Amino acid sequence: MKEKKYKYKINGNLYRVTIGDIDDNIASVEVNGTRYKVEMEEKPKASAKPIVRPLPNSPAAPTTTVTKPAVKTSKSGVKSPLPGVVLDIKVKVGDAVKRGQTVIILEAMKMENNINADKDGVISAINVDKGDSVLEGTDLVIIE
Repeated sequence: MKEKKYKYKINGNLYRVTIGDIDDNIASVEVNGTRYKVEMEEKPKASAKPIVRPLPNSPAAPTTTVTKPAVKTSKSGVKSPLPGVVLDIKVKVGDAVKRGQTVIILEAMKMENNINADKDGVISAINVDKGDSVLEGTDLVIIE
């Protein structure tokens, strides 16, 4: 597996995080030069999510092919910025939230991190429970 390197600024402090090999449910993680073996609750799925983007100037589809127009969605997931454990969920499905409002409190690297809404909207789904271990990039809540 190729190493993934990230830089995070949390409460004004810069963190350099490298995620190395993942064997079963154990990930090799380095934070600011200190190595950790992180045990994940579940073994990560090996399947990759395909990204579908229309090609610019692509030829028109043949008339025999049925195509559906792209639906523009206003849903977005608030993603975990780093691996951690969900300490608290500050919202419920159906709650209206404002951009910058705290929706989840995530413990990572022995620090509590407020995870905030990235836009105004309504919570349509909460994908985690208190005590869940999450990986970086995990959709924590969905805002419409």
